[in-house]
Amino acid sequence: MQNFTQGGESEGSRCATRLELLQRGCDEGHLIDPKGLVQFLKDAPLSDNADEDSVTQLAPQKVHIKLRPGEKTTFRVRFKRAEGYPIDLYYLMDLSFSMQDDLENVKKLGSDIQEMLHKVTKSVRIAKAERCQPPFSYRHVLSLTSNLTLFQQRVSAENISGNLDSPEGGFDAILQAAVCTDHIGWRNVTRLLVFATDDVFHMAGDGKLAGIYMPTDGRCHLNENGEYYYSHMFDYPSVGHISQVLTAANIQPIFAVTSNVLPTYQELSELIPKSAVGELKKDSSNVVNLISQAYHNLSSTVNLEHMNLPKGIHISYDSHCPNSTKEGTQLGFCSGVKINEMVDFNVTLWMDKKTCQDGLQNFKLRVLGFNEEINVDIEPVCHCDCKDEEAFSSYCSGVNGNYSCGICSCVDGYKGKHCECQNIYDSNEGCMNGSEMCNGRGKCECGRCACNEDTHGQFCECDDASCERYEGQLCGGPTRGVCFCDTCKCTPNYTGSACGCSLDTSACMTPDGICSRHGKCECNKCVCEKGYFTKLCSECTGCQTPLCQKYSACAECKAFTTGPLKENCTLHCRRVNVTMVKASEWSQKEKAGLCQEKREDSLITFHVTEDRDLVHILVKEKQDIQDHTHQLILGLVSGIVLFGLLIIILYRVIVEMYDRQEYRRFQKARCQEQWNDAQNPLYKSATTTVVNPNFIQE
Repeated sequence: MQNFTQGGESEGSRCATRLELLQRGCDEGHLIDPKGLVQFLKDAPLSDNADEDSVTQLAPQKVHIKLRPGEKTTFRVRFKRAEGYPIDLYYLMDLSFSMQDDLENVKKLGSDIQEMLHKVTKSVRIAKAERCQPPFSYRHVLSLTSNLTLFQQRVSAENISGNLDSPEGGFDAILQAAVCTDHIGWRNVTRLLVFATDDVFHMAGDGKLAGIYMPTDGRCHLNENGEYYYSHMFDYPSVGHISQVLTAANIQPIFAVTSNVLPTYQELSELIPKSAVGELKKDSSNVVNLISQAYHNLSSTVNLEHMNLPKGIHISYDSHCPNSTKEGTQLGFCSGVKINEMVDFNVTLWMDKKTCQDGLQNFKLRVLGFNEEINVDIEPVCHCDCKDEEAFSSYCSGVNGNYSCGICSCVDGYKGKHCECQNIYDSNEGCMNGSEMCNGRGKCECGRCACNEDTHGQFCECDDASCERYEGQLCGGPTRGVCFCDTCKCTPNYTGSACGCSLDTSACMTPDGICSRHGKCECNKCVCEKGYFTKLCSECTGCQTPLCQKYSACAECKAFTTGPLKENCTLHCRRVNVTMVKASEWSQKEKAGLCQEKREDSLITFHVTEDRDLVHILVKEKQDIQDHTHQLILGLVSGIVLFGLLIIILYRVIVEMYDRQEYRRFQKARCQEQWNDAQNPLYKSATTTVVNPNFIQE
């Protein structure tokens, strides 16, 4: 283990990214960078059929994962439906008067139901229960059995009852059927609960009508006769409670309901995982086909879910189905899965960086409707694995401390990086840099500064987190540079105070050279010379090339017999061939060699092409330049006048609004005035009354 920290650096600075540690001088051989690890402790092969001694449809069975915070770890889960997997079917029927004809048909169709299920599996057990309110909320009639004769005998003995209100107490029955495992006789196989009714249901809160406020406790409350005897004490379960107990018991409900309540139960099915709804005829004659179709839909749907996921750990699923792929979902899901058809799920786990807790954590994965589970043990990797502890190491001043993970753990009475300082000789003199100790960025230990995170130096004068930023990152991010002692140290391909300037010139290159030879490349961008523009400085407005300057006089004298060479045009322009082009035919497709010369009253536009012996010049018809000075002055004066008028109008509008507001305030004050009679304080009466104090009236 290596301690590469410099004077004043805290031990916490040894924890950083691989790139930062290498750039700061840590040898790669001493880097500790633990990775996540997936171990399959139990991974039995998947079964093809249910005739084997041990049927396996979900693999692996036990997984151990070393999970590092902030790092994603993925493992594969496989599922395959085995042929002939056993079924337990529990038939829960409403015995209210409206179901009288249904009961008669169920008495006859018991053998048909079992025969239908025998086509799927050899191991079938069926049970019967009933509900009615009153005289009873729920009664378990027959535990799960493969004896069809007994099933038919018990069904034949049942009679129709009745209740006064329309909603049924079916939720009480479903809850007891799910939690009373011993009474029902559920096996760890496919569990189906057929719920047959022709009416809606009571749910949590309806018990208040009878003065029952206590919510159900979710426990089994069946007496020796199989009747639910707490219906007068507990309120009905809620939809969420029913969903929870069915999921926990791995029971798949099939709601066989008549058309009048079908929409209600379809909405209920959306709230209960792995459930199905079918329309039941008024006499239940189609119950066998309904159960068959519902079982096919449920068994061909694979829902992989997690249970008891530890806090701070997140999970996502990639579902690789036979006919589609779904990525990044909260649950694994595939539909239309056939028997012996493989389904793969990639399960990805990651942990929050701030919630890493030591100790083994556990959660489970399962496929809804099947009893098998995957136990997943998570071992968080919260610390580096340091096993090189050396007691009383010479690195720690001999007997003053133990050396472990590159740092010293000092014994009592000593401190410091090497345990070289005794507490009794503690002094702050070596930590003072002017008036402030350690520049306010650390504390003094053993006469030396122990700096805060990201700071170092003798007096903690260097800050590795206060450099300039580029695109929101210190020194442009680790690929551009790192911050060291308030200054960005850039990688070879970048420069600048914040490493924001790339030294690459690929974006400035053109066939003619860098920036078309009319600019320079700075930070992989062209900075053009005066007059040139575009991204690569390829165009120029008003620029005169050498060809333009050389042949402008010849173009003018030969085309218009004007200019400085009009007297000796033939002599000086012998090699020049000039062709006049109408303005309507002029084209500027070839911008190279295009020239413009401004004269007092016109603009001369021409195009130069220079061959070895001749110079070809295309001259556009002369364009007169109109003097727009008067129009410009007139427009300017008009604008000033209009602006002044606008200011005056705006001022008058504001004054008018203010006056109207003051007038309304005055009118309101007048309406609120109250005038009362009073004597003028300046008035003096003409009569004076004098009282003689010596005169006493008798």
